[in-house]
Amino acid sequence: MFNVDVSKAHPLPGRRLHLIFSDGVEAVLELDSVVRRYEGVFAPLKDDEYFQQVRVDHELGTVVWPNGADLCPDVLYSHATGQPIVVHGERVLN
Repeated sequence: MFNVDVSKAHPLPGRRLHLIFSDGVEAVLELDSVVRRYEGVFAPLKDDEYFQQVRVDHELGTVVWPNGADLCPDVLYSHATGQPIVVHGERVLN
């Protein structure tokens, strides 16, 4: 879709992430607007200490946590830029 990876990520209080993408776009995202339900693999992210353990997996091109939770870089980029994700001509996000 966007072919843009997350290059850097810095956790902020209140489940926010400061992200820098490979094309230079920089944004602070409130993860609550991206992750609607903190269930399953995302449940530990409710704990601030655990949330702070975020890192960038450069092979995947996105943010990950120790338990394997990750977020699609296209979804993060869409939230960061306001650009919609379009699948088969239909807008599915933003």
